[in-house]
Amino acid sequence: MTVSLECGSDSSPMAQAAVMRTMFGSPRVCVAPPRIESTDDIVGNPRVAIIDDQPLNIRVVQTHLTRIGYQQFFTTTDATQAIPLIRQEHPDVVLLDIMMPEISGLEILQQLRSEQEFEDLPVIILTAANDSETKFKALDLGATEFLGKPVDAAELQTRLRNVLTIKANQDRLKNYAWELELEVAVRTTELAEAYREMVYRLAKVGEYRDSDTGGHVARVSRYAEIVAARLGFDQELVGRIGQAAALHDIGKVGIRDAILLKPGRLTAEEFREMQRHCELGYAICGSGLTESDANFPLPEALGDVIPAAATSPVLQMAALIAKSHHEKWDGSGYPCGLAGEAIPLDARIVAVVDVFDALTSRRPYKPPYSLHEALEVMEQQRGKHFDPQVFDAFQAEWESIGQVYRELSEVRPAPTASDDGAAVSDE
Repeated sequence: MTVSLECGSDSSPMAQAAVMRTMFGSPRVCVAPPRIESTDDIVGNPRVAIIDDQPLNIRVVQTHLTRIGYQQFFTTTDATQAIPLIRQEHPDVVLLDIMMPEISGLEILQQLRSEQEFEDLPVIILTAANDSETKFKALDLGATEFLGKPVDAAELQTRLRNVLTIKANQDRLKNYAWELELEVAVRTTELAEAYREMVYRLAKVGEYRDSDTGGHVARVSRYAEIVAARLGFDQELVGRIGQAAALHDIGKVGIRDAILLKPGRLTAEEFREMQRHCELGYAICGSGLTESDANFPLPEALGDVIPAAATSPVLQMAALIAKSHHEKWDGSGYPCGLAGEAIPLDARIVAVVDVFDALTSRRPYKPPYSLHEALEVMEQQRGKHFDPQVFDAFQAEWESIGQVYRELSEVRPAPTASDDGAAVSDE
C-alpha cells in the first residue's frame, strides 16, 4: 500500500479509509445498514415468510393476510430451506411452525438468532402444542409471539400488526443511528485528510530549509514503504512508515543556515552540530521542543514549549525515525550509539533507504552514483551500518526500488551539504 504524501491525491472512500487507519489505527467494525423502508410499508404491506411443512396451513395464513392487503409472501414446506429463504428474501416477519420433520422450528429459530443480521427479526411461532416447556424454550431462544393452531384470522392480524409496528419503530431508530454513524465517518475522514495534509506540510518545512530535501523525502518515503512491505508489515503500518519517513530530517529546521546550506564538506565541528538534527527531530515530532533545544526563538504564539508526548501513531513513529535513522547496526552511529535490535526497526529501514538516496544523489564533492555503484558500496556495509535482514529486504526489492528512482529522478534539486553526504563519505 502506498499512501501519497500529496494532499488530496485520492478522495475515494476506500483510500480515505486507508488513510484513517494509517493515522489513527484500525477502527471498529461497522455493521451493515438496515434495509430502509418506510413505516407504512412495513406495517401496511410487509414481506412475510411462512415456514410450515403443511401446505394447507400456509394457504390458510396467506388467505387471512391477503384479505387485509398483504401481498408479499415467501413460503416453503421444506424446513431445510427456511434459513436460505430468509437470507435471500430478508422478510419483515417470519411465521414459523415448530413441529416439522428433519429440522424443528426451534432449531431454525436458534440459528436465526445466532446471526447478527437476524437477531431482531420478528418471529411468530405457529404451534398446536400447548405445553409450557415448549413455549418457554421458544421464548428463551428469542421468539417474538405465539399463535395457536388452527389460526384465528382476527388474532393473526392483530398480533402481526403489533409486531410489525414495533419492528418499524426499531428500524427507524437503526436507520437514524446509521445516519449518525455515516456523519461521524465523514467528519473523521475530513479530520484524517487535514491530519495527512499537516504531515505533508510539516515535511515541506524541511524542503524550504534545505533545497535537497524536497525530492529526497518523497523518495525515502516510497523506498521505506517498499522495504517495510517486504519485511511483512501490514498495509496500515506500510502507509504509516511512508508518512513518518517523510519527517526523518525535520530536525534540520533547527540547524543554522551557515551549516545546512554550506556548499561543501562540513568540518568536524560543523558535523557535530549537524548531528543535532536527530534530537531536534525527535523533540519536534514526539517529545516536545523548547527554545534551548531549538537554538532559535520560538514564535510567541507557541508559548515556551511545543506540547510534548505526541499521541498520533504517525508522529510517534516519526519521532523514533528522526532520532535513530543515523544509528548503525554495529553501534558506531549517532546520536546514542545504539546497536543491533536496540535501534527501532522503522529507523533501521530508513537508515538503509536514506543512505541509498544520498549515494544516488549529486553532492558538491561527488557526482551521483549509479544504482549498481550504490548497491556495491552498501553491500560492504551489510552487518556494519545496516541491519542485514533489512538490507536483504531492500536488495530483494531492487526492481521496485529502481522503478521509484526513475520515476522521481526528475525532482532532484541542486545539491547542498547535508549530514547524509557526510555520513556516506565516512564509508
